[in-house]
Formats: sequence, structure tokens, C-alpha cells
Amino acid sequence: MTAVRPLVALVAGSLLAVAPALAQTTITKSETAASGKSVRLAIVPNLKKDCSAGPMPEFRITVAPKNGATINKVGKQKTPATYRCPNKEVAVQGLFYQSKDGFTGSDEVTFEIKTSDGQVQTQNIKITVGAAPAKKDGDAKKDSTDL
Repeated sequence: MTAVRPLVALVAGSLLAVAPALAQTTITKSETAASGKSVRLAIVPNLKKDCSAGPMPEFRITVAPKNGATINKVGKQKTPATYRCPNKEVAVQGLFYQSKDGFTGSDEVTFEIKTSDGQVQTQNIKITVGAAPAKKDGDAKKDSTDL
């Protein structure tokens, strides 16, 4: 019976040593936005690690913003030359934030991204919302943010 205790302690100790490797980390970022204007928080391609196309990535909001809303957009983009799969035209899923009109101050959103490979990453974005810039007479820009 006494020989079993060290074995149980050894097994339990090895499981504890493995646990941090399995723990999911949260990436915290900061972003700035103009009041009532859309800003991109994340964009994820549908590429697997081997650069083949996979299912569309998924966003799951775990902590919704208190003073705005999140918006999902789907589109196509070319990956940057520095990306692991460079200069490839791919389908992407984007997550955007837009504050309530007239709101200025701090907001926050936490979400999970499930990639085409099934990996899940959590991101916490702290958003500083400032006053929207005054429109110029000749400013013909649209009010939406493209992918």
C-alpha cells in the first residue's frame, strides 16, 4: 500500500507538469476608435498550417462590449508577403467594433477565434474611443471600414 502512494504522487505530479502546456493563453491588445465609427479588431484567413484552404474561422464573443457592438464581415484578401503563406488570395473572417454614437471613453471586448485548423485563441481588446473627427466638405469617404 505504501508503494502505491509514491506512484500516485508521481502520476499526479506529471499531470500537473503537463497542465501549463495545455492551458490557453489570452492575448491582450489595445485599440483606438472614433466614436460611432467601425474599427477592425481581428482578421483571420481560412488557411490551414499547410497553406491549404479550410473552413472559415469562427469568432465567439465571450465578453461583449458595454458601449458598442461587434460586427462580423466575410471577404477575400491577399495575404501579406511576410505571412507564412505569402501573397495568397484567401477567404477571411473579420471582427469589427463600433461604439454607440457620441460615446467616448473606454470599452472592452473578449472573444475566441477558432482557426481553420481547429486551434482556439482568446483575445481581449481594450478600446479607447475618442470623439469622431469633423467631416470636411470634400470628404467623400464612406462610413464603413473595409476588410
